[in-house]
Amino acid sequence: MNEKIFETIDGNEAAAYVAYRVNEVCAIYPITPSSNMGEWADEWAAKGIKNIWGNVPSVCEMQSEGGAAGAVHGSLQAGALTATFTASQGLLLKIPNMFKIAGELTSTVFNITARALATHALSIFGDHSDVMSARTTGFSMLASASVQEVMDFVLIAQAATLESRIPILHFFDGFRTSHEVSKIELISEDIMRKMIDDELVAAHRLRALSPDRPVIRGTAQNPDVFFQNREANNKYYTACPDIVQNQMDKFAELTGRQYKIFQYEGAPDAEHVIIVMASGGETVQETANFLNNKGEKLGVVKVRMYRPFDIKRFMESLPSTVKTISVLDRTKEPGASGEPLYLDVLTALHEGIANGWGSIKSMPKVLGGRYGLSSKEFTPAMVKGVYENAKSDSPKNHFTVGIVDDVTFTSLPWDESFDIESEKVFRALFYGLGSDGTVGANKNSIKIIGDETDFYAQGYFVYDSKKAGAMTVSHLRFGPDPIRSPYLITKANFVACHQTVFIEKFDFCKNLMPGGVFLINSPYSKEEVWNTLPKSQQQAIIDKKIKLYTIDAQSVAEASGMGRRINTVMQVCFFAISGVLPREEAIEAIKKSIRKTYGKKGEEVVNMNIRAVDNTLEHLHEVAIPDASSSSWDIHSPVPANAPQFVKEVLGRIIEGDGDNLPVSAFPADGTYPSGTTKWEKRNIALTIPVWDEKTCIQCGKCAIVCPHATIRIKVYDKEVLANAPATFKSVDAKDKEFDGMKYTIQIAPEDCTGCGVCVEVCPAKNKSNTSLKALNMQPQLPLRAPEAENWDFFLNIPEFDRTKLKVSNIRQQQLMLPLFEFSGACAGCGETPYVKLMSQLFGDRALVANATGCSSIYGGNLPTTPWTHNADGRGPAWSNSLFEDNAEFGLGMRLAVDKQNEIACGLLRKFAGEIGETLVTELLNADQKTETGIEEQRKRVAILKEKIASLP
Repeated sequence: MNEKIFETIDGNEAAAYVAYRVNEVCAIYPITPSSNMGEWADEWAAKGIKNIWGNVPSVCEMQSEGGAAGAVHGSLQAGALTATFTASQGLLLKIPNMFKIAGELTSTVFNITARALATHALSIFGDHSDVMSARTTGFSMLASASVQEVMDFVLIAQAATLESRIPILHFFDGFRTSHEVSKIELISEDIMRKMIDDELVAAHRLRALSPDRPVIRGTAQNPDVFFQNREANNKYYTACPDIVQNQMDKFAELTGRQYKIFQYEGAPDAEHVIIVMASGGETVQETANFLNNKGEKLGVVKVRMYRPFDIKRFMESLPSTVKTISVLDRTKEPGASGEPLYLDVLTALHEGIANGWGSIKSMPKVLGGRYGLSSKEFTPAMVKGVYENAKSDSPKNHFTVGIVDDVTFTSLPWDESFDIESEKVFRALFYGLGSDGTVGANKNSIKIIGDETDFYAQGYFVYDSKKAGAMTVSHLRFGPDPIRSPYLITKANFVACHQTVFIEKFDFCKNLMPGGVFLINSPYSKEEVWNTLPKSQQQAIIDKKIKLYTIDAQSVAEASGMGRRINTVMQVCFFAISGVLPREEAIEAIKKSIRKTYGKKGEEVVNMNIRAVDNTLEHLHEVAIPDASSSSWDIHSPVPANAPQFVKEVLGRIIEGDGDNLPVSAFPADGTYPSGTTKWEKRNIALTIPVWDEKTCIQCGKCAIVCPHATIRIKVYDKEVLANAPATFKSVDAKDKEFDGMKYTIQIAPEDCTGCGVCVEVCPAKNKSNTSLKALNMQPQLPLRAPEAENWDFFLNIPEFDRTKLKVSNIRQQQLMLPLFEFSGACAGCGETPYVKLMSQLFGDRALVANATGCSSIYGGNLPTTPWTHNADGRGPAWSNSLFEDNAEFGLGMRLAVDKQNEIACGLLRKFAGEIGETLVTELLNADQKTETGIEEQRKRVAILKEKIASLP
């Protein structure tokens, strides 16, 4: 047996680690959440890291997923061991080639981070809808449930595909497993060599297309022979399960880790069994074991190989005592009589019992259910709910669990307080801001604990699908035993809030256990910080006897030269007060990690981080807890009171993190949402915001045109408007001669600004008395928030300038146009969104937007709020997103439809010219709409036309 080597890595790296070493070519195309696998392969190839045969694999990034599939197919046909990685619609774009690869009995392994397909909406998160859509391709399908299994199954799959000639789709849950960081045992290259039979590799080579052995493959066949030829490969599929199990057994001999195609866990005399694939199996197993220790008779069958479905082995995996079987599918197949795994289980049971396979003699009750779509949480409490349903007198079939379905009433109840986690496991939650380094620091902490101690470690990171600037939540577990908990932490020993603004919005104490530790990053002193907490949080801290610590991490980071990246500072705080490791040992481990992580970036970067470590402890303070709460305020409502009802009742609950508890009836069935909702969110993420110096300003408009989030606006207006202006509202005389006698204001939206400072960088005006200052200067947001919010509200009510009188070729005038794209979730300082915003100003009131999936779909069409908006007349861009790569074709389709509708409308105008009026029809048909004035005149004619049509008999 080889010496065991443990390392703390995530699921993507685990898959790539083996796939890279047992292949020669990787054809890739980046797609969330599988991109990391291709990126690892690309990085290793660039560094010259060799595979197990001593060669550096070729890694080729293609122009599309379809292109990657074609490249894989071609490489395989030329005899190279070839791999690829994908997810979601990317997998679907590979399906045509997958049918070919399987039909030609070509050995390969596709590693898939199973992910939701875009339906009523895009989702980057995990379920099985993509892999289930590929189940008819002829690929064998192998599911892994943990980071360890991911590494193991890539090797088992590679060995099995070479022997069986059946290509294998190896999948694991996107984000839940692909991005989970866990301490696992590495597979040595020696074991890889023992698993991969070189004679089978040679056989794969000999099947390649070669002019030395010319053959024809991929013919076109007629009805006389196609059917028979299609059946000719049956024997390979029949043999495949035995081959896969034999490779699993061989792997067990080499590593001690034994897997079964259908792996039963639980009571030997179980009466109620759940059947499930991938990470859900870990949760079910953990829950069943817990309940069995309390006298229950429960079990779980983990489906390791889903295709080919080995009915005999499936029947043999079930205990003879089973009364009910609950089959859990992580996908939804609308209109079907049941989801895929459920239907396979039903078929297998009928056929297996008829053939006398296994120990079951009569048909148990079989129930089907859906869970976990788009990475929806699947917890032990929900597992218990599924078992309770099975035990009831009238169990619900075709159920859902984890949601509240108040429309078709499919959902099962579950007890959210049910908890099975061991007290030996230390659990920590960290709330950070995207791009502030929190996630990176926590990954580092996991590696430190996993690599420097005997503890097992697990980390999972919940991202908003917005870009930088959204909240990230890191879930970290550490303990003496392997951690089998692929679900979020709800009862933590330690909670850290890395951004002050979150205190106003979220209840951090609800997940803290009594006696736990709460760490806050706050600019206030240890004497002041107590009264900056909401009243309900103060009371919870008192009631739960929580220890409270505070640090001004921003100041420490800036003093250490790290700018706004507070990751190292907060990491030191965690180790200093959590007690996971002795303090001095932890500090030295952090410094060692810094040298390893940042060494290639230069000595100054290393020293900067070391300085941050040394500066942190003297600024970390424990806060004395009073006997009673004293705050005069509480957690803010997620949206203003004057927001529309749908925004308050649905979008607002998503903003405050309560979206999981929204019922089915809250949502539009077709995925259509109102536009113009970002203005209600008020994220308040900027530490500093620009302040306008009206005396220095030259009114060039550059600040507004470059603002990525449309938070800098300009208006020109009559001076009478200022009669009711707030005391701090600024204005000056407009400089443009066309605006003679009018007032001019540049206003910042303080609660929507991201603090990127691009406006200050581009500002050309210098303060003559202090040349270090410009017409815009960054100042702390907090003291300015209330007065500038009042100014912003007043500014919005100032009438918009008449668009038809503006010179749109002149920035200083054009920027008076109302943006119809505002406050997006793009990264602070984004270079794309100023162009999108400008387009919305020029054309937004008459635009159809055909969007391509990518940044533009996440900052442009992400829930809970969307930045595309409308003007006072209700006109604005109508936006839709199709797939990853087809926005050109999607937009062309829109254009074709609009052109055809225009053609039809013109024909009807000519046909009914007598009733409508010849003059109006002529003007409508010949209108010049190249200018704002021309467009406005045509709109007036259309309004008249509508009146005339309405009056027709």
